[in-house]
Amino acid sequence: MRWAIFIVIYVVLDIYAFQAIKTITKSSWVHYFYLAISLLVLGNFLYQFLQPGQGRVLSIAKSYAFGFLLSLLSAKLILVLFMFGEDLVRLVIGGIRKVSGSQAEKMIPSRRGFLSKIALGIAAIPFASLLYGMYKGKYNYRVLKYELTFDDLPEAFDGYQITQISDIHSGSFDNHKEIEYAVNLANEQQSDVIFFTGDLVNNLASEMKDWKSLFSTLKAKDGVFSILGNHDYGDYVDWSSAKAKAENLQRLKNLQQEMGWELLLNEHRILKRGEDQLAIVGVENWGAGGFVKHGDADKASEGLLAEDFKIMLSHDPSYWQEKLKNDPKKYQLTLSGHTHGMQFGIEIPGWIKWSPVKYRYKNWAGIYEEFGNYINVNRGFGYIGYPGRVGIWPEISVIKLRKRA
Repeated sequence: MRWAIFIVIYVVLDIYAFQAIKTITKSSWVHYFYLAISLLVLGNFLYQFLQPGQGRVLSIAKSYAFGFLLSLLSAKLILVLFMFGEDLVRLVIGGIRKVSGSQAEKMIPSRRGFLSKIALGIAAIPFASLLYGMYKGKYNYRVLKYELTFDDLPEAFDGYQITQISDIHSGSFDNHKEIEYAVNLANEQQSDVIFFTGDLVNNLASEMKDWKSLFSTLKAKDGVFSILGNHDYGDYVDWSSAKAKAENLQRLKNLQQEMGWELLLNEHRILKRGEDQLAIVGVENWGAGGFVKHGDADKASEGLLAEDFKIMLSHDPSYWQEKLKNDPKKYQLTLSGHTHGMQFGIEIPGWIKWSPVKYRYKNWAGIYEEFGNYINVNRGFGYIGYPGRVGIWPEISVIKLRKRA
C-alpha cells in the first residue's frame, strides 16, 4: 500500500513539474526524453527496493537507485514550487478579471516561459550537485588540522599528534583506488597515534573482506585504536537467530585484531612517555534517541583519576552532551563521528557552517568546547544511504596537543 501511495505522489509531482518543460519547448523528443528518464529512475528504484532483503541492509545498487531518485526529485520539487506559485498568481488574476467583468481574451493568463526557464535553472543546481556528489564528492577527502591547548597536558606529550578517522562504512565502497589514496593520505600525516571512532561496516563483518588488507596498512608509532559504532552491532539485519548475530559481531571484533587495531570495549589503555602518561579511553556505542546504549564511561575509566589526562573515543557525540563534557572524572578530549554531517551541507570557513543535521545534533562537525573540555566530531571517511557527499566532504582529522605555557 505504501508503495502505491509513493508512486501516485511521484506521478503527480512529475506531471506538475512537466509543465515547465512544456512551456519552454514543444519538441516531442524532449518530452519523450523527460518521460523516459523519469520512468527509468522510478522503475530502477522500485525494482531494487522490492527485492527480498535482510532488513534495512542497503546494497550498492540500492544506494545508487536511491541517489538517482533523490537527485531527480530535488529538481522536480523546485519546479513544482515555481509552477504552483505561478498558478496561484494566474488564478488570482483570473478571479479579478471575472469579478471586474474583463473582456480579456483569456480569463486566466498563460504560463510565462521566462519563469519556467528560471525554475529549470535553479532546479539544475541541486540536481547537478547530487550527481556530482555521487560521482566525485564522496571521495573528495580533506585533511583538517587542529591545534588544541590544555593546562593539564603532561609535558612529555606537548606536540603529540593524533589522526582520527571515523565511519568507514566499507559496505558502501565501490572504488579501491580512491580508498587506497585516502588510507595513504592518513598515513602521510605521520601522527603518533591513529584513532578510528566506529562504524567499520554498514551491517556485516563480511563487508570488510575486500578492504581488510588495505586498512591493515594504517600505522602509527603508538598504534591504531578503535571502538564500535551503532552499525557494527548488526542491529539493522533480520538475522536467522541471535547466535548468527553474535557470531557476526565476534567476527568483526576478530577482524580488527587481525588488522593490528586495538579495539576498546568500555576499557582504557595507558600511553607513557618517561614518567608522564596519557589515557586512551574507549566506550561502546551510546546514542540518544533510538540508538543502542552499550557505552559505559565509568567502567571504561575505572582506576583513572580526574587529574589524569584522557582522550575519550565515543562514536556518538550525544554521549558527550549527556555525560562526558561535565563529568567529574574529566575527559579533556573526546573524539566522535556518527553524524557524517548528513553528507550534505554548506561549509565556507569563517563564513558559514550549515547542514540539516544541526537540528538533530548540537555537536555535528568539527571542534566544540564546553567546561574546558573539547570534542571533535569527524565528518566521516565513508558514506551510507545516499552514495555521495555534497558540501560536507569526507574527513581525516589531525589534532596536535599543546600544553599551555
